[in-house]
Amino acid sequence: MILAIDCGNTNTVFAVFGDTGERRGDWRSATDPNRTADEFGLWLMQLMRLAGIEPAEIRGAIVASVVPAALFGLKTLCRKYFNCDAMIVGEAGVDLGIKNLVDHPEEVGADRLVNAVAARETYRGPVIVVDFGTATTFDVIDGDGNYRGGVIAPGVNLSAEALHMAAAKLPRVAIDRPDRVIGTGTVTAMKSGLYWGYVAMIEGLVERIKKEFGADMNVIATGGLAPLFADATACIKGADLDLTLRGLYSVYRLNAKKNR
Repeated sequence: MILAIDCGNTNTVFAVFGDTGERRGDWRSATDPNRTADEFGLWLMQLMRLAGIEPAEIRGAIVASVVPAALFGLKTLCRKYFNCDAMIVGEAGVDLGIKNLVDHPEEVGADRLVNAVAARETYRGPVIVVDFGTATTFDVIDGDGNYRGGVIAPGVNLSAEALHMAAAKLPRVAIDRPDRVIGTGTVTAMKSGLYWGYVAMIEGLVERIKKEFGADMNVIATGGLAPLFADATACIKGADLDLTLRGLYSVYRLNAKKNR
């Protein structure tokens, strides 16, 4: 079995895949660079055993991290508790099977690259992946499966918090879908601006990306808030919440074959 770790700015997701690619379990933790390998190890091994997974059966690991300070602890976790050296997406020698065709390839987040890997394998033709995380990212994958760049915008939760922090009279509000665009009070107006404003941004950016790219494109949403927004606009064809984890498993499988 393979342990895949997706370390984002807000959450870190751990998933175990069987030898034929089936996901046996997944668990989510708040990302904390100060959390030690021992803390992760004890927590994760208990959850694995509750799911009927014996930690000793883990024979390899792969990590995609956008939080450099968390990487040491995750590497140590894999060595100490699973007796393996994790593949790190973005390090020399880890082949993604796609070309990264941007001006500065080293700047692209590991999660965005593994999303591109999974999108190439799952969807035909050019694809836009909209990832609703701490930031909302739009990633462009061409018809050959290569990463061509994209857009980074503030995440909707980040925008809501910034609005609350910067304006003394504006409260902190939850993100949900208002029935009406015109709010009749401060809270409903804020919710409308956050939600429908994001929908308008998504539609506008997707339209501009397609026009600039010069072709029709499949649009897939992923990330924690993807279901909330995917149903609000026809420009998104569907939500794929497992995209990043599947991409990690695919990258591991590709490199494991090469290293045999």
